[in-house]
Amino acid sequence: MIASLQTRIIALFLVLMVTVQAGVFALVNTVGTASARKTVGEELSAGARIFDRLLEQDTQRLIQGARLLSADYAFREAIATGDADTVNSVLSNHGKRIEADLMMLVGVDKHVIADTIGAPTGDAFPFPKLLNEAEGSQQAAAMVSLRGRLYQLVIVPVLAPLPVAWVAVGFAVNDALAHELNRLTQLQVSFLTRDGVQSWRLQASTLSAESRAGLLREFVADRFAEQDADGNAVSADPDATRVLILPARSGESVVAILQQPLASALEPFRRLQRQLAVISLLAVCVSIFASVAMARGIARPVRDLARVARRIAAGKYMSVSSRGRSDEIGDLAAAFRNMQAGLAAREARITDLAYRDTLTGLPNRTCFSARLDEALEAAAHVRTPVAVALLDLDHFKYVNDTLGHPIGDLLLREVAARLQALVEKPTDIVARLGGDEFAILLPGHGAAHAQRFAEAVATSLDKPMTIEGHVVDARTSIGIAAFPDHGEDSATLLRCADVAMYAAKRKNLTFAVWDDSHDQHSRERLSLMSELRKAVDGDELSLVYQPIVALRSGGELRVESLVRWRHPTRGLVLPAQFIPFAEQTGYIRAITQWVLSHAVMQCGQWRAHGLPTSISVNLSARDLMDAELPERFAELLRRHRCAAPWIGLEITESAILDDPAPAIENLKRFHALGCRIAIDDYGTGYSSLAYLRRLPVHELKIDRTFISGMAADADDALIVRSTIDLAHNMGLNVVAEGVENEPTLEGLRTMNCDMVQGFLMSRPLGVAEVPAWLRGSVWMKPPIQATALRRVV
Repeated sequence: MIASLQTRIIALFLVLMVTVQAGVFALVNTVGTASARKTVGEELSAGARIFDRLLEQDTQRLIQGARLLSADYAFREAIATGDADTVNSVLSNHGKRIEADLMMLVGVDKHVIADTIGAPTGDAFPFPKLLNEAEGSQQAAAMVSLRGRLYQLVIVPVLAPLPVAWVAVGFAVNDALAHELNRLTQLQVSFLTRDGVQSWRLQASTLSAESRAGLLREFVADRFAEQDADGNAVSADPDATRVLILPARSGESVVAILQQPLASALEPFRRLQRQLAVISLLAVCVSIFASVAMARGIARPVRDLARVARRIAAGKYMSVSSRGRSDEIGDLAAAFRNMQAGLAAREARITDLAYRDTLTGLPNRTCFSARLDEALEAAAHVRTPVAVALLDLDHFKYVNDTLGHPIGDLLLREVAARLQALVEKPTDIVARLGGDEFAILLPGHGAAHAQRFAEAVATSLDKPMTIEGHVVDARTSIGIAAFPDHGEDSATLLRCADVAMYAAKRKNLTFAVWDDSHDQHSRERLSLMSELRKAVDGDELSLVYQPIVALRSGGELRVESLVRWRHPTRGLVLPAQFIPFAEQTGYIRAITQWVLSHAVMQCGQWRAHGLPTSISVNLSARDLMDAELPERFAELLRRHRCAAPWIGLEITESAILDDPAPAIENLKRFHALGCRIAIDDYGTGYSSLAYLRRLPVHELKIDRTFISGMAADADDALIVRSTIDLAHNMGLNVVAEGVENEPTLEGLRTMNCDMVQGFLMSRPLGVAEVPAWLRGSVWMKPPIQATALRRVV
């Protein structure tokens, strides 16, 4: 049994060795040939693109030279006066300057006026259809044969302002041009022409005389007719060949044949085959001795497999072959195969997760960053622009919180689909970076194209989205940055686009393009934020108080607290400069805590000194999200012996709409404490009185934008009157902000407005000025008579 097994092992091992070596030899030959053909084919395709670009550059150079000549005033004057000598001189000199081999002036009657190759004047222009094409598009270009020579010819009009003649400029397509193209593309270049049904002629080539004849025979025999997917000739052997059809005049055919020898690419593989043949022979000899040694025991293969298992456990994978053995080694090998397949599948899944967003199917941040780096590297070589756009969805958190995360996920998928539908080129990429943030890569385009794309995005997302029966609004803010204008690396471009996106949010725009002022503004605000932290801790903030005057006798004495920042070096920093940024960063909570603490303390002190004054304090949207704020506020009231009804809390409509559930919950807790709650800046948001009716509010403060214009604008006056009447019907008091003249005050009195606030009554007062104002101001002496009112500054 042992001897039989040993024989089988030796025979099997030898057969396997020979088979594997033969397979490897054949595989190397096949792969080598295929790889060489692929490499040469790729080089040929790349060279063809370069060839096309070079011909296009030559055409553009000819067109520019022709247009320069046609725009020359002296030249046009010579044409108008029929000065043949001047025309011939200008044609000759200009042709030398631009190194043109052919210069020709053609009259509007399509007859030659002058040329530089000695053609008889007065003859009909030999390419009338080319002139017809130029008449339609103001220029024409083609390869043409003239007197047996091939030219790259362009035609442009001489305008004064209507066409008075045509200028034809051409370069000779000859061996010199072919060798120049060979130098630039590293390919053998040949040009062939055929006029009508005549035979093909080889006009120019980099090949030797013998090779030229062979190329012409093969081309005439249609050896290059069949092409692969890349456009290269399939049967081109031993050279890889690509045939390019060039634009020519009607009735004439011009082709360029690009070739690259396969021999140089195949040489490394031929050398490898020779080496493999020697190695295979040695391997067969060695295998005889190795098989005998391996057959002496079954334990050795098992130990080898155990070592392989440890390598796989360490992440070093190797293939395990098997011939269907039914013993323990075969079972172990099968287990290895299953393990290896499982590991490979998991690694493939991990790779997909690493580069693909599972929710939308779009590329993720990692993939986008890699593609952006590739696009920037490619653009740097050819100096083409690359645009990046970042966008996120406005109020997406509101959708998640109100409709649920499944609806939010469906919304993201719909947005992804709409964005993907806008992509025009395969190189354009839409990616999801995370959350509700998307990125768009537009290689080859600058900021102008990105702006048009952003407008298309906004238009697409403005269309109604019905998800699971819910109509969802998916408005967006978009930031745009472009290479090389705004940055030359991916990190800089993404940062610029991100800053531009937040600039668009601040300005309530659909999109914004990066501007240096954004960065300066960001740095300044970042510095301001750092100093603001010191201001709160260093007590640089202060409160001023603006009186709120009752229009009916018996009204309470009230003031609104307004925060001011006296910076040690900047001077007075207005709230508009630091409050919005503090709200965005969340530091508004610290400021609100400071304001509440000082306002409650001041109210308690005034009450203790016999001044029955109430104070209103503004709360932001972030404050309403703070579940611990009502408890801290209650503690302040206890500490400073201040009753809750003495403190009013003012909130904006948008603060509630941003995240209504926790905001309403906190409002109910403030209401339970006994605080007076007012809706500030009413009319600037999107809420209705019917919606506010469900909130625990006591008062509306009409925004100054309506109050300031009501004396002159009947529409504003109607809005104010309607708001006051509806609020009174709902049991709410009304305060008018921004009252600055007596006609406005009289109008509000006739509308039965409850209270007014503005510079007509008083500017914001320091803490020491409030008691004197409240005790001595004419506004505090009931009843208020219109004739006795005076503006107090």
